[in-house]
Amino acid sequence: MTAAAAALERAYRDERAAVLATLTRRLDGNLALAEDAVHDAVLAAAVDWDRRGVPDRPGAWLTTTAWRKALDRIRRDRALAARLPALAEPAAAPAFLDEDASSLPDDQLRMLFACCHPALAPEARMALTLRSVAGLTVPEIARAFLSSDDAMERRLVRARRKVADARISFRLPPDDVLPERLAGVLRVVYLVFNEGHVAAAGDALVRGELCDEAIRLARLLARVLPADAETLGLLALLLLLDARRPARVDDDGVPVALEDQDRARWDAARIAEGRATLHRALALPARGPYVIQAAIAALHAEAASFDATDWPQIAGLYAELERREPTPVVAVNRALAVGLAEGPAAGLTLLDGLDADHRLARYQPLHAVRAELLRRAGDAADAAYERGITLSGNEREREALRRRRHR
Repeated sequence: MTAAAAALERAYRDERAAVLATLTRRLDGNLALAEDAVHDAVLAAAVDWDRRGVPDRPGAWLTTTAWRKALDRIRRDRALAARLPALAEPAAAPAFLDEDASSLPDDQLRMLFACCHPALAPEARMALTLRSVAGLTVPEIARAFLSSDDAMERRLVRARRKVADARISFRLPPDDVLPERLAGVLRVVYLVFNEGHVAAAGDALVRGELCDEAIRLARLLARVLPADAETLGLLALLLLLDARRPARVDDDGVPVALEDQDRARWDAARIAEGRATLHRALALPARGPYVIQAAIAALHAEAASFDATDWPQIAGLYAELERREPTPVVAVNRALAVGLAEGPAAGLTLLDGLDADHRLARYQPLHAVRAELLRRAGDAADAAYERGITLSGNEREREALRRRRHR
């Protein structure tokens, strides 16, 4: 790979979401046109950067070029429509949105609220936002929704078709509508962090750029909505989880289990910020799932060791979380906590009750948790470990499971 190609790959990964958000705003919410223009700009960069060298500000170069490509498409559409009046209306002229019409301070944050459009089904709008705005791949999104790649691809195609057929404009809604879309935005930020926290595929466990971007967006949201408990809860949760990042992999990049991590390496500043944010959230009404998860993460952060962790309280918090958010993912986490609080047999009993849920057949954490509880119970865990290894798309995660199975 040439230096220019490597720079373009980095720029696409790091800058694409921000470029797309800025362009969609400038194009008055025309997401399809913005995506096409960004694609054209990337193709132009592949030629220009190889010939002239990588620009000092790749993101700015892509934004400027994509804007010009969008204007070129609009001019072509107008010219064609003028020659063939029977055609449908050409693309509308770009209209800059009023910067003062919204309290949101960041283009990408604006884009998240714009894409959580009520005309789309909740899962469709989140999947489309994760793909278009956050830049996650189809397999990464499929894992977040416990879906197959093919099913998720079809869902995205249907969502884009509905956007086109209904001529949905992803314009930023006024401030009084933002609360209606907040839950979807928080969910997107949470899923982006999750993909960074444990990458679905590749050779690295953590994708730090996704964790950092999710925390940046969560901080902006908390600044805009300082009296919303769930917004603060999400920020607290992400900070407390990310504080463990320095100790989560060994020198070879292989994941280190929570019980084996050197807690002295955890980021004390992030823990302090996370705990302070959680305390602000706990003082507010309407506390929900993110606040509960942040409280669980705080208990881990406060424990001097794995054995000193208050597992009964964590199991109780997971029970409350499952009552409010009865998802298979929460149920698996609760089973592990119960197994550590009451003994592995109790946790395995809860896992056995999940086997009938077809969504979990290929859910790797279920099998990894079962293997861990079987190991603690002194039972044969090899088959469960093998299933977890087979289902993991991350090579580092597979190696960690192989080591635990061997040990």
